[in-house]
Amino acid sequence: MFGQTDTTVKGTVINASSGSPLESVNIVNLNEVKGTTTNSKGEFEIKAKATDTLHFSYLGFKSIRVRVTNDWIKYGNSTIELTELAFALEEVVVTEFKLTGFLEVDIQQVVPINTNYRYNISGLQTGYEAGGRSSNAVTRVLGAVFNPADFLHSMFGKQPNEMRKLKKMKQDDEIRTLLANRFDREMLVALLQVNRVDLDEIIRQCNYSKSFIETANDLQILDAISECYEEYRILSRNRKYGKL
Repeated sequence: MFGQTDTTVKGTVINASSGSPLESVNIVNLNEVKGTTTNSKGEFEIKAKATDTLHFSYLGFKSIRVRVTNDWIKYGNSTIELTELAFALEEVVVTEFKLTGFLEVDIQQVVPINTNYRYNISGLQTGYEAGGRSSNAVTRVLGAVFNPADFLHSMFGKQPNEMRKLKKMKQDDEIRTLLANRFDREMLVALLQVNRVDLDEIIRQCNYSKSFIETANDLQILDAISECYEEYRILSRNRKYGKL
């Protein structure tokens, strides 16, 4: 009965050790691909049906998954406890810069130069990032065209449900806002049902640079995967009808 209608669940997220409410906890329904955050009182409400799984994550706390039950939907508010993680500070090495007094020389030492370039390919909506201006940069781009994201297809081609999730993620403003402020890939891994190694490999096979993989936020990674897959579909369709 509950699964046939639109239902929501309410709850409060607290610190397991102190009992105090946690504000701005990220909550995502992994089945419906809907997201929300807790308010200043730790309260939230999200669309969900029985058997859906909610993913709770908050900086400095261990993420958890909670299964939605009929009782939760029927009887209302539930309290979710998050446990703090212990962090160890790593040693930081500060490099001394020897300035020459010449602006053009000194700025190259202090400000790193981004050597990633995007190459536009006729017939595609976007381009491929091929790293620096190396002798094999164009070769890498052409390699991506004629062997486009085979790893991506092997990951998602047999899992149409995950690709539908990808599209839902791009369309949900709340999910996009959550991902734009994250860099840990945890939510992407949970939503797409892949491990972190495979997620990074997908981006590499789509010909994105190492620096992009290391510095992009989760929303940029999501858009990169989505663009790559759409380009793959265009190229595959063109090859099928003999246009390449």
